[in-house]
Amino acid sequence: MAADGEPIVIKFAHVVADDTPKGKGALLFKQLVEQRMAGKVTVEVYPNSTLVGDAEEMQALFDNKVQLLAPSMSKFAPYTKKLQVFDLPFLFDDAEALQRFQKREAARQLLRSMADHGVYGLAYWNNGLKQLSATTALRKPSDASGLAFRIQPSPVLEAQFAAVGAKSVVLPFAKVYESLKGGVVQGAENPWSNILSQNMHSVQPYITETNHGVLDYMLITNNDFWLSMPFAVRSELEGIILEVTQAVNREAAAVNRRDRERILASGSSQLITLTPEERQAWRDQMLPVWKSYEAEIGADLIRAAMTVNRRR
Repeated sequence: MAADGEPIVIKFAHVVADDTPKGKGALLFKQLVEQRMAGKVTVEVYPNSTLVGDAEEMQALFDNKVQLLAPSMSKFAPYTKKLQVFDLPFLFDDAEALQRFQKREAARQLLRSMADHGVYGLAYWNNGLKQLSATTALRKPSDASGLAFRIQPSPVLEAQFAAVGAKSVVLPFAKVYESLKGGVVQGAENPWSNILSQNMHSVQPYITETNHGVLDYMLITNNDFWLSMPFAVRSELEGIILEVTQAVNREAAAVNRRDRERILASGSSQLITLTPEERQAWRDQMLPVWKSYEAEIGADLIRAAMTVNRRR
């Protein structure tokens, strides 16, 4: 906490660019807090791993060196297995289904699923559905066999690629472009906004529009830090977070549509559009991953997520 009379300082660190949905959300949070809570709270935003990187950010939160993070769900496996539900391939039919699930009680309970570890979940921030990019055209699951894909640290994502005969390499987000360029990995999975903001399309000649997974973030803080603030301050911050969350999720949908068109207009990558039958072949190949992690995640939670899909 700040000294008497001094504003509370919130350091918000993240690993993506300012012009991504998460980056814009962090800047909007800073703007609204400093407009409405001047003299009480100050926000410092550190994008693109300039304060802490992928591998260090959770420890920095526990050490109170940062007070806000928005990591992807894959980061939370050491603290709860239930959030692995967001890594299951082909679980959600579209972004609207994901948002319907996040409003359900099962998803709201997940925000508090890491309380025993001192992690306080505040909101879900979306970044869009994931596409597969690679150095070779991926139309059938067998086309991925033998390729190495960058993944976040997630056993579910590792199993997802193993299901199609591919290898997976855990790499920090800041190193993905150079690793693709240098051939350390031959492919990756990202929403359109991440592909464009990190210039990945310039070193990935093919992008298959699979919409096979979601890249979702949870806005989190340190439990002790959050609860140490006066109730009135917390309440005002939570109101701002709700407003920013709605803006981030609208922005994510708009930015991914825009960046998809920008990537296609650049001519650097060939878009591979799957037929419904071809997409179903990918889904069928990866579906055993659900069964493998059903015990860890919980069959009831997986069923709750599935019910938000209109076509099932």
